[in-house]
Amino acid sequence: MLQCVKTPTIKLHAINAYGIYYGMENEIRKITVHIPADLLQAAQEETGQGVTETVRKGLELLKRERAYQRLLDARGTINFEMTAAELRGDD
Repeated sequence: MLQCVKTPTIKLHAINAYGIYYGMENEIRKITVHIPADLLQAAQEETGQGVTETVRKGLELLKRERAYQRLLDARGTINFEMTAAELRGDD
C-alpha cells in the first residue's frame, strides 16, 4: 500500500532552509520497494549514502536522463540568433 505523508508547510520550509530535503516539494511520500539486496548494496557503495538518499539519487538521475534525451532530440531544431563565438564572448 502506498502512503502519502504531508508535512506542515512551515516545518518543510525550515527543513529546506537547512538543505535536509533538498529538491523536495510540499509532499513527501513514504514508499515500500522490493529491490534485490545485491543491487541496493552496490548502489549504496557507489553513492556512499543510506537507502533513502541512494533511491532518491537514482530517481533524480532518471528524471535528468529524460530531460537530456529531450534536449538531444531537439538538437538541430532550434535556431539561435547568436553564433557560438558570440555566446562564448569571443568576439
